[in-house]
Amino acid sequence: MKLRLPIGAWGRFDWWLYSLTLLLVGIGIAVITALFYGTPRVSLAVGQAIYAGIGVVAMLVVSRIDYRNWRGLAPIIYGLITVFLVAVALFGVTIFGAQRWLSIAGFQLQPAELLKLGIVLVLARYLADRDQFWWRDYAVIAGLIGVPVLFVLRQPDLGSTIIVMAAASALVVASKIPRRVLAGVVGLGLLAAPILWQFLADYQHQRILTFLNPAADPYGAGYNVLQALIAVGSGGIFGAGLGQGSQSQLQFIPVVHTDFIFAGLAEETGLVGASILLLLLFFLIFRVIRVARLAKDDFGYLVGVGIAALLLSQTVINIGMNLALMPVTGIPLPFVSHGGTALITNFIAIGILQSIISRHKRITF
Repeated sequence: MKLRLPIGAWGRFDWWLYSLTLLLVGIGIAVITALFYGTPRVSLAVGQAIYAGIGVVAMLVVSRIDYRNWRGLAPIIYGLITVFLVAVALFGVTIFGAQRWLSIAGFQLQPAELLKLGIVLVLARYLADRDQFWWRDYAVIAGLIGVPVLFVLRQPDLGSTIIVMAAASALVVASKIPRRVLAGVVGLGLLAAPILWQFLADYQHQRILTFLNPAADPYGAGYNVLQALIAVGSGGIFGAGLGQGSQSQLQFIPVVHTDFIFAGLAEETGLVGASILLLLLFFLIFRVIRVARLAKDDFGYLVGVGIAALLLSQTVINIGMNLALMPVTGIPLPFVSHGGTALITNFIAIGILQSIISRHKRITF
């Protein structure tokens, strides 16, 4: 009989994960406060602080739970998220022309954000259970990814779809699926790209075309990107100072607290502040990759890879669209952008990673 016991309750935690996460959240709250100080919208910063408090509690609770328990819970979590997505399609709340939220006791729940972590857990479980793959396994994997993604696309939410696909792709590549199969899937994807273009909504076509040439419609589709570029460029080396950025303070940048928070931060803190934020984000992702490498089982390894892919893809896309290097897709900057569901879900992900760290070595009797 084998008894597995943890070595210390907190001794093997990666305190860098906690510190970096809390520092990024603090920066986000400070920037949102500076952007809306003296206006009624400063309440958004208060709301973000409340979400952060809930997230910290959730992170600490989850970190004390053996991460292997999520292996058994993954199908249930996946099923509940799918139910939420169906509920959004039936009676979801519509904001800015997109039906993406459920109103629950005054809280706007966005199930697509939950799906990002949910798909990591369920795919990690399925892929970790298999050393060999048959055609039926590929069909199951395609179904696990495709069913919820169809509901997310219907909202429409192309950004969340891209993030889910990026995380799923990272998990599949990190699994034991033969490389020749992966090469075939990539080839089919490239061939299908022109077909998929026909199924995109008109506004999605416009965003891609705007990305290619934002100056073509400076007062229409290209407005957001051009204003963000002006804000980033006007920040200079040290920035205009918190609460002093003209582009953000005069509200030339739409949704500056979510999609374009990087532009607002860059305008007010300059190249120095933007560079520090980038270093913090990529150091956090580096620590997440370290967790994946330390995991002693395939499930823990794949969960770490999936979470790293989530954070990396969201960081690259969000900052890329602020710099006109990516199409605008409404992706939040992890731990910095305003948003309750996204922030709490990311905190839970950090809690799972801490659980992997604290249990990556055990005494066996």
